[in-house]
Amino acid sequence: MNAPYEEIIAGESLLRYAPGERHELVCRRLHDYVAACLVQVTVARLLPPRTVIQLAPGTLVRPDLTLVTAANGKPWLLAEVVESDDHRADTVIKKNLYEDLKIPRLWMVDPRYHNLEVYHGSPHGLALKQIMAGREVLTETLLPALAIKVTDLFDHLPA
Repeated sequence: MNAPYEEIIAGESLLRYAPGERHELVCRRLHDYVAACLVQVTVARLLPPRTVIQLAPGTLVRPDLTLVTAANGKPWLLAEVVESDDHRADTVIKKNLYEDLKIPRLWMVDPRYHNLEVYHGSPHGLALKQIMAGREVLTETLLPALAIKVTDLFDHLPA
């Protein structure tokens, strides 16, 4: 997707900038790793990048990565790749929305700083579990085959 796009939060339009080359490369890498770990998994399904999902009436978002449960199609893992010039929508607006809707897992992937934040849903909202960088390995209990070295997401990005 190389064009601006719209998301709707509680009935209000949120125009998003077209993702840049770095963003798209990180997003593609993330999808490739998650897709590879799902080969033998039948309880979850990976949607294409920025598939429109309705989280509530009047709320349509396009996460960079959406993993839904196969049984009911509800998202349980969302990932947002943060853009330098459009970060507030992901890091504030949508993160608060995901917290309010009790999304079980959220990854905030930030190419600016070559790190990612891992959040788990809790009775009190999203809890930051870890900030990962460098050679640390992202794993997920619910996806036993997942093991992503953080540097592999960010290596050799264009300037």
